[in-house]
Amino acid sequence: MSICFTFPGQGSQKVGMGRELADAYPQARAVFEEADEALGQKLTKIMWEGPEETLMLTENTQPALVAMSMAAIRAMEAEGMPVAETAAYVAGHSVGEYAALAAAKAFSLEDVIRLVRVRGQAMQQAVPVGEGGMAAILGLEFDAVAEIAAEAAGDQVCQAANDNSGGQVVVSGHKAAIERAAKLASERGAQRAIVLQVSAPFHCDMMAPAAEVMSAALGEVTINKPVVPVISNVLAAPVSDPVEIRQRLIEQVTGTVRWRESVLWMAANGVDTLYEIGAGKVLSGLVRRIDRSLAAKSIGTPEDIAALKG
Repeated sequence: MSICFTFPGQGSQKVGMGRELADAYPQARAVFEEADEALGQKLTKIMWEGPEETLMLTENTQPALVAMSMAAIRAMEAEGMPVAETAAYVAGHSVGEYAALAAAKAFSLEDVIRLVRVRGQAMQQAVPVGEGGMAAILGLEFDAVAEIAAEAAGDQVCQAANDNSGGQVVVSGHKAAIERAAKLASERGAQRAIVLQVSAPFHCDMMAPAAEVMSAALGEVTINKPVVPVISNVLAAPVSDPVEIRQRLIEQVTGTVRWRESVLWMAANGVDTLYEIGAGKVLSGLVRRIDRSLAAKSIGTPEDIAALKG
């Protein structure tokens, strides 16, 4: 069995996530305590008690998801499943790529929590609220959606932001252009075109100011060579060199999340099982849509870890 550890991005968060892990594993609780200390706030209180609208703020969501994933990793390590000996690769969806890098020991826990707080704030502040938007286009393939986005853009920004799976592509850009793209997609045979309730237009050129912030922030932290290769969102291929990792993370802010291609790369290179480490089951669902020959398991509770131990 060849395993890739995958780490979810925004949309997988929910109030209460991680509490069971913290209760069952002191190693997991230590992750949450270190996250609180790194940020100088009780992030765990927001994670475990809400309110949901506070957890949903991008600047809270991103460190919360990474802390959750790292708590699960530490619990797995405590049960004799270290990343270097268990996984052939790691990969994460959008902010999940930071969790993947931390799991592979490219980032320290303190650095990664601070980085994703900066990333969340920078992405939120890059575009005034109400100017940008995103829409999920269901039932059309990536190339067709990219063409629709380019046509809908006009003199604005509209780009394919997330290639999540066959028939599930997210577009991002100016709000009016996104609405035009959704209408065009419906006219051209999309099953559905759903304008998403998001706080900013992620993974498009409107995020350029956030990419500049992340370039500076990433320049101030140490990036180690990961203990296993990390499959980059923007390449859909593995990276291990710290200099390249830094550059790809900067590009990721404005670049397309090539998740479908990343999973296909895994399948073509011997991976047969994906463990989704952290909150939710979004990535496991996408894997089944991309390649049904791959096994996908969600690991986010003590029960999930016990089942892995067999």
